Amino acid sequence: MNKDMFIKDIKTIYTYISKQKYNINQLFTHLEKNNISKLTIIDKLASKLDLEKNIDDKVRLALINRIVNLRDDSLIQILKNSDKSNKEIVDIKEKAYNFVKDFWHNQHQDIINFINENNLLTPFYRKIFEGVYNVGIKMSNLHISWNRHIIENINKELIKKFDNNQEKIFKYLRNNNLLDIGHNNQECDRCYSALIEDNNIYKSKTYIEIFKKETIDVIDTFEEFISSLIEEDDDIYNQKWEYILYLQSLIKAFSQKDVNKSVNDWSIVDQNWMKINTPFQIGHPLEYYEDHFRKAVAIEWDLRLQNPNIQNSNKTLTNIKTMFKYIFENLNINENKIEEYNKIFDFSQKSLNKIQLYLSTPAMFFGACFNGLFSAQVVPNDEIVSKKEGKKIFAFNENILQSTKSKPFLKLSKEIFGQKFLTQERNFLFKEEKKWYEIYDITTIGHEYGHILWCDEYSETIMNKTGNFKNIEEFKATTSGLVSFFLNEKEDLKKHILNDTIKRAISLIAWQRVNEVLPYYCEGLIHLEGLFNSKILNFDNNQLQIDTSNNNYKNLKNWYINIYKKLALHYLDKKDAKIFLDDYLIKQNGYFLPKNQNIRDFVDFYYTKYEKIGQELDNSDKKENYI
Repeated sequence: MNKDMFIKDIKTIYTYISKQKYNINQLFTHLEKNNISKLTIIDKLASKLDLEKNIDDKVRLALINRIVNLRDDSLIQILKNSDKSNKEIVDIKEKAYNFVKDFWHNQHQDIINFINENNLLTPFYRKIFEGVYNVGIKMSNLHISWNRHIIENINKELIKKFDNNQEKIFKYLRNNNLLDIGHNNQECDRCYSALIEDNNIYKSKTYIEIFKKETIDVIDTFEEFISSLIEEDDDIYNQKWEYILYLQSLIKAFSQKDVNKSVNDWSIVDQNWMKINTPFQIGHPLEYYEDHFRKAVAIEWDLRLQNPNIQNSNKTLTNIKTMFKYIFENLNINENKIEEYNKIFDFSQKSLNKIQLYLSTPAMFFGACFNGLFSAQVVPNDEIVSKKEGKKIFAFNENILQSTKSKPFLKLSKEIFGQKFLTQERNFLFKEEKKWYEIYDITTIGHEYGHILWCDEYSETIMNKTGNFKNIEEFKATTSGLVSFFLNEKEDLKKHILNDTIKRAISLIAWQRVNEVLPYYCEGLIHLEGLFNSKILNFDNNQLQIDTSNNNYKNLKNWYINIYKKLALHYLDKKDAKIFLDDYLIKQNGYFLPKNQNIRDFVDFYYTKYEKIGQELDNSDKKENYI
């Protein structure tokens, strides 16, 4: 097979996956049109969770969200409103995970069947799909045990033991050497281990020691995967041995029993992975959002397929680099620290220059991915690896657009934003696809570039002493993209950038009590500070007023540039993240809230509304009005 034919096969598979996801997204359409007979999969899930007796559109919407968007926050809200106990909610969440896992495993098997039946790709890359799938089945089982042990057991024990005081938990972990040791014998910013309790004393053990059976199953399947690849040749990209070396390093990392050698082993995984640059990108355990205390790396496993039709279309990187240099040169820098700052600036700049960008779709996904997929991602998180090899950015723009269009209209949106704002945004979403992609480049891909800025290999560890680094890092990332736009504005995009920022800030309030996405909730609250400060938003008499006049836009633009300079200095000085957070947020009853009373009133108002009507459909407007 020549490369042109191979690329044609990739396009065929990419189209098949897009159609498959479109058909799954149609569950929302069936609900909107009250075609209940076409929601048999939802009835099965409701029965599995013992929710069939009280099923209505709100319950159906939450269950569709669980299957389609892989999020369980709507389901949890439904369960809380039904007065389910915490134990019942945990049990139902796991049952839902298992149902969704089986559903998507079947969808992924269909992709493999389609590829094999149509003799697409070369034997080597057919084995890549099959191998990723076989490993993925075992990864999903490992994730269930990982989540049950760390998130639902150990972490809840720590919360209870230390009265939900995160700073006390971190102090305990650090003082008792319960955080993984990384490069140069330094405390690492993440862990590839978990805690076990032995006679009221916690010990740190690697995954294979705690989840022995599940991890050995993963390792055995990796070995089968490698054996299948050895039999074939990669005549297209000549990366056979890069894939094999990568998989071999995964076996070694999963087999490691010495906690203090795990970070090094996994850094070798990341290094080998960075050398693979084909359109078939495997995603291994990389992120650590779920575990807020030890940052245990979650059990992710997936295959991303690069879009053969669109690559290197993103122009945001040039604007990010220009912005980064401009902001750095206009900071009020202490001359005594200029050398130190220059080193961090150079570190970030070199990382930007080594970026590999993949505009992709998630072809198959497993494990922790069944609790949510990324809209984009920049990895690896190991800055020692990135210093040498760079990073990969994955952006799933077509997938996100399709998903956004499929979501139903909700009463909550109507009550908060008003129909005028929503009509404007829906016209943009459904009728201005080219501009939508430009906004995605600026805000989402710009966000991923923003993660790279102002950091070196030790920034996160030093700034995370109180466990709050991620709680300002997501705001820093998004604001990087916004400031790069403000310094290089396109007139026809200003309104859309502003509206997107408003929607993002407000919608993130719904995640107030979802621990896995706490950093995004905190990000939203800081965005609200700017939107209220610039008078774009005001809350009075239980009514949100939106004023996007030119003067208010200019005020917001200045606010973002100024707060970004403040944030840049905070990072350059490697101050604890809590110091920055404390300027805008306070913690009450275990949840972050704005310090500004007017904003807090709005956040309380919105969240109360979300609890009451967050799953109710708005039938006063139809997608047919925009399509």
